[in-house]
Amino acid sequence: MTKNSASSHQSHLEQLAVFIQESEQILADWDAYSDQHTGLDGWPHDENAYGLRAGLRDAATWRAFNRIRRSAKGLVAAAEVQLHKLPASRIQSRWAWQLGALDTALGQLARLQWDWLAAQDSLPPSAVPGTEAYDDALAERNAEAWHYLNEWSLHGQALLDIHAAEQDHPPRAPAPAAPSHTPAAHLSSAKATGPRR
Repeated sequence: MTKNSASSHQSHLEQLAVFIQESEQILADWDAYSDQHTGLDGWPHDENAYGLRAGLRDAATWRAFNRIRRSAKGLVAAAEVQLHKLPASRIQSRWAWQLGALDTALGQLARLQWDWLAAQDSLPPSAVPGTEAYDDALAERNAEAWHYLNEWSLHGQALLDIHAAEQDHPPRAPAPAAPSHTPAAHLSSAKATGPRR
């Protein structure tokens, strides 16, 4: 990694840490709201208000993730490389499947964003932010994305942990090259030891 790319990677990791903090706060606020506005059976007192509040949670989580959306694929790829360089004693068994979960979630988020852009193109010119047609389509994207955004909130810490582990321990040295079995190598070896008796 060059100095510039290392600096850029560090900046993306810092943005990831901010996303994790923000998304945890969004979820904590949602849990507090949900606890206050549902009965013992788990059903909301006012389904319409509850749905609107869930929509705010979804939109806030998407906005928070936007800070790392473009760098997220690179963060996962870098962590996969770092993971291969770590000694086995430094690797947490959960990291490999967490990287898989992050990559899968990222693929789904990319699909949802693509679908949203296509839906936006199909809206009439009068459908602008603040109109029902636009806001409903956007809310649908955010609602479908929430599970995958939550995966990043839950497992994104693995990217930070892998990076920290690699910084604490330099990469494994490559395995030594196997001895050459060429005729020249064999002859020089024979000369050095002399004839056998």
